[in-house]
Amino acid sequence: MTDLVLIEGLAVDAVIGVYDWEREITQNLLVDLEMAWDNRRPAASDDVELALDYADVSSRVSGFLQRRQSQLLETAAEELAADLRQHYGIAWLALTLRKPGAVPQARSVGVRIERGQKP
Repeated sequence: MTDLVLIEGLAVDAVIGVYDWEREITQNLLVDLEMAWDNRRPAASDDVELALDYADVSSRVSGFLQRRQSQLLETAAEELAADLRQHYGIAWLALTLRKPGAVPQARSVGVRIERGQKP
């Protein structure tokens, strides 16, 4: 059985992009996460300490993207996935990173990666 913890549509303002003008402004990024996590123990005990803390993960994602200031979405996604897996002990995750407005004809552009072994 695989349980997933979800965070969808997390908005983060960060410096990202390859053009000089993009390095001088913040742009809105949208993050979706699916993370494999065994929810049986926290559910049985009703103990938040055993759960994957949505607020803590969200805060870590925001801080990471704001500090990293990657040029490419691909780099940001790769490094963020590695950081989350290592910090929280997540066996598998799917991460979508979108940059709304990057292409005028599209609602957003982005990348979706999966890392780790899905249980």
